[in-house]
Order: sequence, then structure tokens, then C-alpha cells
Amino acid sequence: MKKSINVVWIKRDIRTQDHEPFDLAEKNKRDYINIYLFEPSIINHPDCSLRHLQFVYQSIKETNKKLSKYNKEIHVFHQEAELVFEFLCNLYTIKNVFSYQETGIRKTWNRDKKLSLFFKTEKINWKQVQKDGIQRGIKTRKNWDQKWYHVMNQPVIKNIFKKQPVLTFENPFTIKPILKEKLDNYPTSLQKPGEELAWKYLKSFCKKRGADYSKNISKPQDSRASCGRISPYLSWGNISTRQAVQFIKTHPNYEFNKRSFNAILTRLKWRDHFIQKFEVECDYESRCINKGFESLSYKNDENLILAWEKGTTGFPLIDASMRCLIKTGWINFRMRAMLVSFLCHHLDCSWKLGVYHMAKIFLDYEPGIHYTQFQMQAGTTGINTVRIYNPIKQSKDHDPDGIFIKKWVEELTDVPKEFIHEPWMMTEMDKVFYELNYNYKKPIINLKDSGKLARAKIWGHRKYRKVKLENRRIIVTHTRQ
Repeated sequence: MKKSINVVWIKRDIRTQDHEPFDLAEKNKRDYINIYLFEPSIINHPDCSLRHLQFVYQSIKETNKKLSKYNKEIHVFHQEAELVFEFLCNLYTIKNVFSYQETGIRKTWNRDKKLSLFFKTEKINWKQVQKDGIQRGIKTRKNWDQKWYHVMNQPVIKNIFKKQPVLTFENPFTIKPILKEKLDNYPTSLQKPGEELAWKYLKSFCKKRGADYSKNISKPQDSRASCGRISPYLSWGNISTRQAVQFIKTHPNYEFNKRSFNAILTRLKWRDHFIQKFEVECDYESRCINKGFESLSYKNDENLILAWEKGTTGFPLIDASMRCLIKTGWINFRMRAMLVSFLCHHLDCSWKLGVYHMAKIFLDYEPGIHYTQFQMQAGTTGINTVRIYNPIKQSKDHDPDGIFIKKWVEELTDVPKEFIHEPWMMTEMDKVFYELNYNYKKPIINLKDSGKLARAKIWGHRKYRKVKLENRRIIVTHTRQ
């Protein structure tokens, strides 16, 4: 007779505390196994990259150090979800599967619908719990704020684990050796993963770094120290939003840094606000939020897109931001917005041709934020002010001495700050005077002309849509019921 067990399915919630599925499994008093799935169909999707998988894998390794003493390590499977559960059903009688609801791309939603049918056939109860105040199945966000605050103010779950007998089985879906070698080789230039590091960053923010949060939030260099830097840990679930909110609100330094602390608390709420929007309509990954903008045409010059992707556009702050992002996986919000704006408006490229590139290099990639925010900066929502960032102005305003630029664009290391924002303005005599062996690329576009064309294009289309439509509100059909 097969042993009856439960399963905890770990997704973007790789931690041991404030974890409701673990809590449900412990209270059920039945032995359980924990699983994480590297699903080929998901990891081969164009939004996924090696750095994401490395962060996840290293987070699991750290979590398993804590769970191993209870014989409850997370088992990693490299296979599609339905095949993994079929395998487990052949070994055990699975009574319950506990997991968080996943606000992912349509592909994961379709997978969940298939699995729901499979579980019903196998008479398995799948208990999916709410994650970070995101509500599944709602058709309106009326009173969403109050409900979110209610979740955030609930006591943090203090997970307690009890030792259980070892559940041994031979995993037929282990990670292939070539991939495993890559997963083990975590880049030193990226933030280190795991629950302990998440708390280290949060504590250091509240202790000292966060005092200048509001002051430096737009500065590409200073923000690297004064921003929370907990976004990767939130994205992959090393820490919950509720843990972060309550820790910041109750920290002794809150009284001394109210402006900065309230600013990051507001952004934590905004984060879930945009995830909720994506939960309501996950097709934002592939179509314009305002369908009227689907008819916009773009040049989509492949050479311009490639220069943007590599950080070789000839615009110092654009190139520094992209190279920094490629190397470290993180830049501040203003620089992210500027990169998207530059691609879509100045280079006249569809957001769809850049959205996956940035998804892959963001270490803190979160679908619910990524696609909605990307489209906001691309101007395809139809309901927000279109921001066409001037990278020269942004550079002068937020990196006046070129410290960030010189750190990431080595060709400009010796260029004096008088020319750092517009190095193409240097004459041959200037280069001789400053003894420069100057080999930085010239701008790939005329910024003034491209900005003028972009404004005429986006506002012309908006005016056309306004005349054509009596009501420009976005009407969507809920797809996650």
C-alpha cells in the first residue's frame, strides 16, 4: 500500500518564514515533501535567463541547509509539472498539494489549469493561498487598497518545523550535468541569493542606507547604496512583502527617516498594485494594454536595437545603464525607464522587441511589474503621461560629474566632466589637449530629431484614438478565474 503524503510546491517563495504553504503542511500532521520544478517549457520561454535559474537554485541550496535537519529538503525536478506529479502519484498517495497562487505569464496559468484537472482526477486537494495581497479572480480593484493593507497588517507567520522520517526516492528528473555546473557557478557580480541575504539587505537599509533613499532615488550611482536593494529577494520569494513592510514600519529609525521609509513603503504597495493589474490580465506580456496602440508602426531597425542591447549607442548614460544592468542585474527605476523610453521613442522600436531582453537581464524580474511598467514607459497604456526621456539631460541632472558613466563605460574614463555627457562635442584639439586616446562610438541617432518625431507620433496617435473612442478606459476580461 502506498504511503499517504502531502506536497508543498515551491515557486516564487523560496524561504522558510512567513510561508503559509509550509504552515499548512505542518498543521496537517502528515509527512510531506517539498518540490521545485525547473520546467523546460517555462525556462525556455524568452523571459527566462541563466541568472534567474542560478538565483533560484542557490536560494534553494541555502534553504535546504535549514530544512535538512527536519528531513524536509526541497527536491528539484527538471521536468514538466504534470510528469513530475504523475511520477509522485505512482510512488505515493498524495492527499494535498499546498502552494502559493502564482501571478505569472499565461504559460504558467495554462499549466495550472491543466494541473487542476489532473489533481481532480487523482482526487488530490490543491490548496493555493494568496500571495502578498494579490487577489485572484477579482473583476474590479474596488477596495483593493484596504484589503492589501489588511493582509500587510496580519501577523507574520512564524514557521515551526518538526522532524519527520526520511522520504527516499530516486529522482528520475535530476538537473542535467551541464546545466547544474552553470547553476553552481554563481556570478560574483550579482547580488547573492537567499533568505539570510534578504534580511541582511533589509536590515542595513533600515539601519543606515535608507536615510538617503528619497534624496538619491534618481541618481544611478548613489541609489545603488541608498535604495532598498531587496527587489531580487521579493521577486524570488526569499522574503515576503509583508515581512518587509512590517520590519520597515516598526524599525526604531522610522521616526528619524519618515520621508524615506514612507517612500519605500509606498513603492512596495505600488509593486503589488502592478502585479494585481497583471493578475487581472496576463496578456499584457504580448499585446498593448490599450489595444488601440497595436496599430502603431515602428522602424524597428535591427542595428539600433542591437546597439541598445549591448550598450553601444554613443549616449553615455544609456550605455552605462545597460552595461551596468548586464553585469549586475540591477539599476534604479529612473534608469530603467530611460532605457525603455529611449528604445521605443528615440529609436522608434516596438516595446515587444526589447521587453524580453530586459526581462532576462533583470535579476529582480517579476512578470507582474515588468510588462505593465515597460508599456507605461513605451506609452502604450493610453492612460498615463508619456515620458520621452532626454538621456543628455538625465545625465547632467543625475550624474553631473560622470561618476556612474566612467565606472561602466571604460572608453570614457579619462574624458573630463565638461564633455562626459556629450563626448562627441570634443574637437580634435580638445582630444590632444586632454591627451585622450578616444575611441567611443558616436551617437547612433540625432537626439533632437528623434525626440521631435516621437512626440509627434505618440501624441498624434493619442489624438486620433481620442476622437475615435468615446471612452478610452481599458476594458478587460478576467482570465484567472
